[in-house]
Amino acid sequence: MSDMLVKLYDLPEKAPVLHRMAAQNIVIRPPTVWDQRMLVQWVKRHFGHGWVPECEYAFRTLPPSCFIAVREQALLGFACYDCTAKNFFGPTGVAESARGNGIGTALLLTALARMRTDGYGYAIIGGVGPTAFYTQTVGACVIEGSSPGIYR
Repeated sequence: MSDMLVKLYDLPEKAPVLHRMAAQNIVIRPPTVWDQRMLVQWVKRHFGHGWVPECEYAFRTLPPSCFIAVREQALLGFACYDCTAKNFFGPTGVAESARGNGIGTALLLTALARMRTDGYGYAIIGGVGPTAFYTQTVGACVIEGSSPGIYR
């Protein structure tokens, strides 16, 4: 799987997507330190052990380099950045039962906007599976010769 590059200075507005989330009673927010255990266990249960170290690493900073999607007390998805490597977006995932509601888009735009605020001009999305999603949502383009990249 190849990496993709995103221009952070040319992102779509996240407000309309976040309004759609609010209409579904879904909140996109940084996790608190008290959310760490729940997030790590949830990621392990829904996506396996491979992403656990990166999710744990997200809590090395305050606020954590991660966002979560929550409805009431239920975790629906997450998106990390600056975990695999500096300037990398991911890992990210949405519960199978919650897909198709815009949660992935909301998490992506929120995390990329934070990366822009943190001073990055571009972001790398590492080891992408759904390239069409990232191309359509944020105009990402494949970085030629990037497979397997840092994941080798």
